[in-house]
Amino acid sequence: MSSLRAALAENGFVIQRQVLSASDLEALREAATRTTERARSGNWPDVRTVGKQFPPWPKPTPGEPPQDGIWGVQGLLNPALGCDADVFARSYFNDKVLDVAKALMSCEEDGGQECTDEDLVLELYNMLVRPESDFELEWHRDDVPRTATPEEEAAKLGIRLAAKEGEREGKRVKKRYWNTQWNLPLYPDDSLIVVPGSHVRVRTPAEREAAAKEPNMPGQLVVHLEPGDVVFYDNNILHRGVYKADKERMSLHGSVGHAGGGCFRATNVLQHGIGKWIDQCDFSSLASGPGGGEKARQRAEDMRARLVKLGRESGDVGYSLTG
Repeated sequence: MSSLRAALAENGFVIQRQVLSASDLEALREAATRTTERARSGNWPDVRTVGKQFPPWPKPTPGEPPQDGIWGVQGLLNPALGCDADVFARSYFNDKVLDVAKALMSCEEDGGQECTDEDLVLELYNMLVRPESDFELEWHRDDVPRTATPEEEAAKLGIRLAAKEGEREGKRVKKRYWNTQWNLPLYPDDSLIVVPGSHVRVRTPAEREAAAKEPNMPGQLVVHLEPGDVVFYDNNILHRGVYKADKERMSLHGSVGHAGGGCFRATNVLQHGIGKWIDQCDFSSLASGPGGGEKARQRAEDMRARLVKLGRESGDVGYSLTG
């Protein structure tokens, strides 16, 4: 697992191939199709609407399709989704996903601090879907505004700016991660574009001057994924998404946190409105079925309890970015 941490430290992302079985994928596609149809018809209020990149997104009129269509569905663990929420929960709490998350959030410094089940905090589980018209996101870091100065950007990234011209910036080769984020596509996907290594440096002059949706950012990499692959990435890597209306897309978009991070993650997580329904979740379905059991159910309940605690301690968190 140390190789995973090394790859994340160097590139800002790491890909795990074929994490889910064919039967898992089929069950998820069925649940994702029902959920997406429900959202497109205006019968699910928690959506990402085309034309707006960051929360809060407007709520559709019940029973009426959102005017400009959607590019995402929020709240896959919300019990209001019924049995489909149980299907999504099995993939979110899947050992093969959480084992990688724990490895990436472990620390080898100071004698080593291994991330265990007791450290995990439930965060977000959403889905990114095909829009009805082509839609592109701007280049961004999830927790650093485009308007940030080099000094502000460095502080957010936890790096040291060069003290004088020609001096190399200090790289956080062993950054401590208090969360990890992932995309798990249910269909072939190449919509995520990243700039490898940009998570450990401020933007270059060219990146600062580039258009918000620059199609050829220097050093960019298109992340190619097959169904069942998972890309885990630093959410402050420079990245964007390009979504085509003529290509099916259903990509599960999740994040999990480490309790040691305290309120560091509060805004990124709570700005999505998860606090409105998280206390209604019932993870009893995890106690049975493949990969389940009482231990799996209890882990999920404990992760939920840590999120509720975070919400109580954080108060009004506002929004990370606007637009």
